[in-house]
Amino acid sequence: MHGSMFVTLGIGGLAALIGSVFVLGYSTAVGRTGGNRVHARMRARSAMLAWMALFAVLAEQGVLARTDLRPPPLALAMLTFVLSGLLLGLSPVGRTIARGLPLSWLIAVQAFRLPLELVMHQAAREGTMPVEMSFAGYNFDIITGASAIVVAWLASRGRAPRWLLVGWNVLGSVLLLAIIVVAVLASPMVRAFGNDPAHVNSWIMHFPFIWLGTVLVASAVFGHVVIFRALRTPATAPP
Repeated sequence: MHGSMFVTLGIGGLAALIGSVFVLGYSTAVGRTGGNRVHARMRARSAMLAWMALFAVLAEQGVLARTDLRPPPLALAMLTFVLSGLLLGLSPVGRTIARGLPLSWLIAVQAFRLPLELVMHQAAREGTMPVEMSFAGYNFDIITGASAIVVAWLASRGRAPRWLLVGWNVLGSVLLLAIIVVAVLASPMVRAFGNDPAHVNSWIMHFPFIWLGTVLVASAVFGHVVIFRALRTPATAPP
């Protein structure tokens, strides 16, 4: 599966950027809550590189394209990137970030979904990705990315009421869940939108597009969980 340079570098570059943001955010949160920032950065970097490398190798070796296997490796990968974001957000790592970073920062990171949706829209126009997964189809997650900029700005100035913060995070979670469902319906295992290759979500079986799910979607899930935790537990780090 080949996309244009814009789409290939867009997905790969955003995944690398968000991976770096996670490493920086976690190490900063550890430092702000009294831990060893250097050791935290090393651990987080090693874990992120291993995670990204694992799925890059699986994609490059054609393992994810083996739809003849039961269960299909792609189905397991899709389940993995959702559960990984959820479980990591509920873990001590999520707690540390929720307590150690300002809420406005956590919201601002979700703005990466705006350029991501633009890249995905181009992928749909090229026929690399099913149009159903873009905002020309059933994907409205661009709203989350665009609104994150405004909500984060309001939160940084103490002008965002709690109902707005909770409502925004709920809306973003619902929109994220919706596109995950669409991606599953369009997968080679389901083919809900037909057997035409243009409507089958087979591009994520290939590198670097697998990082769309294993890094970017997982990060979005993780981010929403952490924001919910931050809203429940006030930050303990100094501003």
